[in-house]
Amino acid sequence: MEGGGRPSAAQAVLLVASTALTALVYSVYRQKARVARGLEGARKVRLDGDLRTVLLEAPGRCVPYAVIEGVVQSVKETLSSQFVENCKGVVQRLTLQEHKMVWNRTTHLWNDYEKIIHQRTNTTPFDLVPPEEGAGVTIRVMKPLDATELSLETVYEKFHPSVQSFTDVIGHYISGERPKGIQETEQMLKVGTALTGVGELVLDNTTIKLQPPKQGMPYYLSTVDFDTLLQKQGANARFWKILTVVFGFATCTVLFFILRKQYQHHRERRHLRQLQDEFRQAQERLMREMNAEGGETLKNSCVICLSNTKSCVFLECGHVCSCRECYQALPEPKRCPICRHAISRVVPLYNS
Repeated sequence: MEGGGRPSAAQAVLLVASTALTALVYSVYRQKARVARGLEGARKVRLDGDLRTVLLEAPGRCVPYAVIEGVVQSVKETLSSQFVENCKGVVQRLTLQEHKMVWNRTTHLWNDYEKIIHQRTNTTPFDLVPPEEGAGVTIRVMKPLDATELSLETVYEKFHPSVQSFTDVIGHYISGERPKGIQETEQMLKVGTALTGVGELVLDNTTIKLQPPKQGMPYYLSTVDFDTLLQKQGANARFWKILTVVFGFATCTVLFFILRKQYQHHRERRHLRQLQDEFRQAQERLMREMNAEGGETLKNSCVICLSNTKSCVFLECGHVCSCRECYQALPEPKRCPICRHAISRVVPLYNS
């Protein structure tokens, strides 16, 4: 604590940083909890012949947040894998990723570094259909790349290591970068994949569409079932809740420490004022007694006990105000009761 009981700069910075982190973590927790509650309250609909009737009876022919499970089926043409034969899909993502080692001048270690140097995503319109054939109900999936959790299967992956000469190795050590190679990856959403979609379900003329919701809720296209997706989001919300509690407890601890220091400082100042008032009252009482009686006895009495005769000279201030017994009873470090200066030594006073 600084003078006057104010928190030090380090304590103030710690309190502000802890409060800001708590507020940030709490805001993330609120968003995760909102997503989990919204997902829990989503309406589960079946992909059957009654779906069109459900949408016709819904306000605006729309279910704002619905859960639907079906199988991927292309509308017209499909996308063929560039590396795997007879692999058909509706979403294809090709990625070239550079892998290299970078020298860290702070830790003096080589660290792995990855960088995407090229990525291309191809899509084709597709529907969700019931697992059973012949149901005759399809749902057109709109804007699949906007989905928060678009599950793509890796169908091809190959690493091409870098070929380096001795001169290249020396140059890499000098520059602080050592290329490891290029990784080529192909991911696809295959035809026939079981998919769980969560979003806005709307009847547009004769077409049923699944599209991103307009209420700010996340849009899901996941290969896991709805219960697993719900458990995952709930666990995510609980994790951020625990972080909020931990940071909140740390903030309360810092605040309690600062308030406790301020309370102790206030109590010490109040005790000091009380001692000063008692000493002033004793002096005033002594002066009144001296004026009333006019005796030399009270004039030479110890200002502390008011009974023994003054017998000590305090140096360096030079005050003669205490007997030897009261001087020895003064707390360490010993200070003059008149001017509060430190007492370096004491000279006995003898009255003849």
